[in-house]
Amino acid sequence: MSPAPSPSPLLPVFARADLAFERGEGCWLETADGTRYLDFAAGVAVNSLGHAHPHLVEALTTQARKLWHVSNLYRIPEGERLAQRLVDASFADVVFFANSGAEALEASIKLARKHFHANGQPERYRLITFEGAFHGRTLATIAAGGQAKYIEGFGPKVEGFDQVPFGDLAAVEAAITPETAGILIEPLQGEGGVRLVPPSFLRALREICDRTGLLLVFDEVQTGVGRTGRLFAHEMAGVTPDVMAIAKGIGGGFPLGACLATWAAADGMTAGVHGSTFGGNPLAMAVGNAVLDVVLAPDFLEHVRQMGLLLRQRLAGVVDAHRSLVTEVRGEGLLTGLRCAIPNGEVAAAFRSERLLSVGAGDNVVRLLPPLIVTEAEIGEAIGMVDRALSRIEREMGLALARGAAE
Repeated sequence: MSPAPSPSPLLPVFARADLAFERGEGCWLETADGTRYLDFAAGVAVNSLGHAHPHLVEALTTQARKLWHVSNLYRIPEGERLAQRLVDASFADVVFFANSGAEALEASIKLARKHFHANGQPERYRLITFEGAFHGRTLATIAAGGQAKYIEGFGPKVEGFDQVPFGDLAAVEAAITPETAGILIEPLQGEGGVRLVPPSFLRALREICDRTGLLLVFDEVQTGVGRTGRLFAHEMAGVTPDVMAIAKGIGGGFPLGACLATWAAADGMTAGVHGSTFGGNPLAMAVGNAVLDVVLAPDFLEHVRQMGLLLRQRLAGVVDAHRSLVTEVRGEGLLTGLRCAIPNGEVAAAFRSERLLSVGAGDNVVRLLPPLIVTEAEIGEAIGMVDRALSRIEREMGLALARGAAE
């Protein structure tokens, strides 16, 4: 059956709000008529330094006047510099640059499989993953996430992924077979409902991998590059992976992803086995280096931790005042979620009517993901918007109940 004609030439795969922005500055977006919105969506945790950050604008425009694209047929010095900085700040020895989180996860999955193939164990290709996870929209990453709503209609599910319940260590142990290559996990599930994996669980996974020879793969596409108040979320657990995918915040709004790995894990990735035409291009590398200039500056991550704590404290008061609508505050750093007692889409729409932007998530959660540069004053404004939106929902529900009783 053919779909109904769309008034837009865009493929209708997004349920877009009827809202368009013309410019942005810091934590604020502005429509063509001058209406301002406080952006606590940040392009789904992408605009780590807000909109039109001067240092990023300067880096991009300076590079744009020199060189945009040459492909990976040649050396790209700024890419080598960014890779070295990521290596110096992490567990990794090597970096592969891509254009998105899904591509970074694809590289991570291929790297894990190729490691065992290169070491004489080609049968070891399966990854253990967790219910509620989200790893991207490619055929492999939707299979890794395992959510039926993303897999349905796209043919046979890509083989090689075994989902187990979130936080179930016994299930992880039971899922290990002679075909298992590794364990893939988000240290904090964003799309899955802002669910923090307990540090003890991550430490147990590291022990299992060390004991059984599996690779531990972290998906830090949403949590990485300062979002949780640490450069990478796994630092909170004192655990390091063998492979890690990042994206979103590292580009500050410019498409950029990366797969980081140890030399031991990446030993199968030789010339020609993987690649990207656009990955690591000079424009992306200039912006990525500019983002690290800011995020790695003294006290920046401390600011993120302080603002995250303030946001959760203030939201706790809102929850106490509106228990019939919101029941729980979740998160770490500036990756925060409100679990809702009514459909989360209604709550997000009410926030938007107060000119506060947010993002839905699984488990009936609304995410609040402000740029990492958010100020105490802007958090105060956001809390006022949240409170007014929830109060209006309560009034409307009360009126509806009153009308129903009268009828």
